[in-house]
Amino acid sequence: MKIIHISDIHLTIPGEPMGGLNPHARFAKALADVAENHSDATRIIITGDLTHWGEIEAYEALKQAISDVDVPVRLLLGNHDNRGNFLAVFPDHPVDANGYVNHAETIDGVRYIYLDTVGDQTHAGHFGADRIEWLASQLAGCTRARLFLHHNPMPIGLPAEDQIALVDQDQPAFHALLSEYADRIEYFHFGHVHAPIHGIFLGVPFASVPSTGNQSYPDLSEQTWLKGGAMEPAYFVLTIHGDNTLIHQIPFAWEGELGQYGTQWEDWAKEDAAP
Repeated sequence: MKIIHISDIHLTIPGEPMGGLNPHARFAKALADVAENHSDATRIIITGDLTHWGEIEAYEALKQAISDVDVPVRLLLGNHDNRGNFLAVFPDHPVDANGYVNHAETIDGVRYIYLDTVGDQTHAGHFGADRIEWLASQLAGCTRARLFLHHNPMPIGLPAEDQIALVDQDQPAFHALLSEYADRIEYFHFGHVHAPIHGIFLGVPFASVPSTGNQSYPDLSEQTWLKGGAMEPAYFVLTIHGDNTLIHQIPFAWEGELGQYGTQWEDWAKEDAAP
């Protein structure tokens, strides 16, 4: 099975730039690359920061952009999003009993759980007791699961970025669920940090995906300021076969030349070298 993981598209009112880039053009290019090379994907999952300022017009542009995408798309919210405006444009989108955009589905026997980690007027993540209860019920009711969320739910060794991770008071309960259900959570995937970071936390593998816009620079000592620039954007292709997961990073906006090289020993021999 193939899953496309995209994040942090930061759409604006069409015509407005974001970070010196056209986020709509970047997102369109990513979707075009998926259509050309990965039309066999099972899902496209976009883990938040769907918009940059949470405006109705930006969500309408998103709705139009994905309207003719053949692969089913799943949408999550990020800290730049506005839940009310999102639901005004996507009124049929599933929500939990408390109105959070938490939803889930089962694909090939695996529970895909999509989390709403958005707080009120804060860039940090929130996942309080009411949301924890919902997630616990989802995990208790399945034998295999894969989590998708916007915020990193634990520190990632980048002090500035960790200021806007899941808030400290909400981390223990989330971590307790990861530990309790580590035998069935195959992976958790997030965005938010605009950088590819991979590892294992509490026995569960994780991966964060780059943005389709600007990227973060991984400064492991900077305490205050987020650093980033117009480095190459990317999305992930997750190839999942049973218990095995491969993740390929796709630099979809690259417009330079690509060479072709052979795989035989002789193909790499130094020219005019003595035998």
